[in-house]
Amino acid sequence: MIRLFDTKQHKKVDFNPIREGKVSMYVCGPTVYNRIHIGNARTFISFDTIRRYLEWRGFDVRFVQNVTDVDDKIINKAKEEGRSAAEVAKQYTELFIADMQAAGVSEPTVRPKATEEIDSMISMIETLIEKGHAYEVDGDVYFSVRSDPHYGSLSGRNIDEMEAGHRELRADGQGLEDRKRDPLDFALWKAAKPDEPSWDSPWGAGRPGWHIECSVMSEKYLGLPFDIHGGGADLVFPHHENECAQSECACDSGFANYWMHSGMLQINSEKMSKSLGNFLLLHEVLEDARPQALRMLMLQTHYRSPLDFSTERMEEADAALTRIENTVRNVDWLCSNAKDDAPDAIDSISLRALTADAHENFISAMDDDFNAPAALGAIFSLVSYLNSQIADKSLSVNDAEAAIGARDEIVSLLDVLGISIADDQDGGDSQEYPEEVIGLAAEFAGYGGSDAMEAVEVLLEARAKARADKDWGVADGVRDGLASLGFIIEDTPQGARVTYEG
Repeated sequence: MIRLFDTKQHKKVDFNPIREGKVSMYVCGPTVYNRIHIGNARTFISFDTIRRYLEWRGFDVRFVQNVTDVDDKIINKAKEEGRSAAEVAKQYTELFIADMQAAGVSEPTVRPKATEEIDSMISMIETLIEKGHAYEVDGDVYFSVRSDPHYGSLSGRNIDEMEAGHRELRADGQGLEDRKRDPLDFALWKAAKPDEPSWDSPWGAGRPGWHIECSVMSEKYLGLPFDIHGGGADLVFPHHENECAQSECACDSGFANYWMHSGMLQINSEKMSKSLGNFLLLHEVLEDARPQALRMLMLQTHYRSPLDFSTERMEEADAALTRIENTVRNVDWLCSNAKDDAPDAIDSISLRALTADAHENFISAMDDDFNAPAALGAIFSLVSYLNSQIADKSLSVNDAEAAIGARDEIVSLLDVLGISIADDQDGGDSQEYPEEVIGLAAEFAGYGGSDAMEAVEVLLEARAKARADKDWGVADGVRDGLASLGFIIEDTPQGARVTYEG
């Protein structure tokens, strides 16, 4: 049984999807006025991992993530750059998708855009007015917070103690609060202003408020109620509180059965902000870091806990990933050179048992509110034991079967978390080898082909023969020639092993 922490109930609860074998999931997407920062990426990677695990556990997941492509921030950016808001939104939507692909985040099932759902937003606003939950003032429409007796139930706030902390971005800084019946009321529709995008509506030209779009899109693409609503912890209030109020009042239905929120990200134990000069965009981080290592770093902290990002932690995560890659590489090499007549050198029974334990411990951790740090711990325990078993040993066929089973389990479980380890870790394909190695093979082994990988094999065979014949000039020439091209030769009981460092 999967258990998750539900923000609304403030505790871990059993996860029981509405439809057996299916999960409906909505995660708030970006406002596309800039490249996303790594705080945004933390949220998207967290929920991508949760989605991947649910799918691995056999659920058919319908994952919806919106794009806010009309907003004050987009309009302000457009004015600064002398472009239209639509041009700004299009550019940064495309860059967002590219950044997500670079970070290894899966495509959503549906990615609706706010500007494509305006008619549905107008329809929901009309319904809210008809039911007495909203009112119009000179072309603006506001939601009446006190008309919803359940308002505040998600964030745990007392409505009488709230301040007007909603996202009301004014053109002139004055006047809006005087227009509302209650300071807590928030905008559903904003009357058109000069030189801003607008759409026709029953209340005149204007555009939607921020909160209404997610209410409309979640209902349209998932139906109500749906299973899981996710986002960053900063969205609990007011955004998610307002979504919930709008949807439940308009549709006379429950909204999301479970609310999940990821913790905030800090830089070197400080809040990330432009004023502190520590504002890191995802694409900038990925210029210097592997996406798998970034995900490793982020999954080493539970998704609900604050995450501290630093260069040192990034390097540690990369080193941890490299350790696993080296384990996979070593197993592949040893098993490809296993001997039929070699004696058993490892405790195959214990290795098989620990491989099964790692699998079960991984599931137990992830079933407990998607505890990725504990799941990684199960993987690292298997990696450590596997390393201790294969160190400095020649493997028999029986040993190889157990080692490959452990190796495949490590790769498979990491893949569930979205961390890919390539099957071929021992130098890559021939296209990654420098063409100069072909000339080296021609010089020392008379090679007449054009395949770089084949040329390396020919060189190793030539070196082995030269060593056997005590022809140290050829043996050392091959070794030094390969080294000059970035290859490392390691002599093992199974024969010469070559890796390419570039």
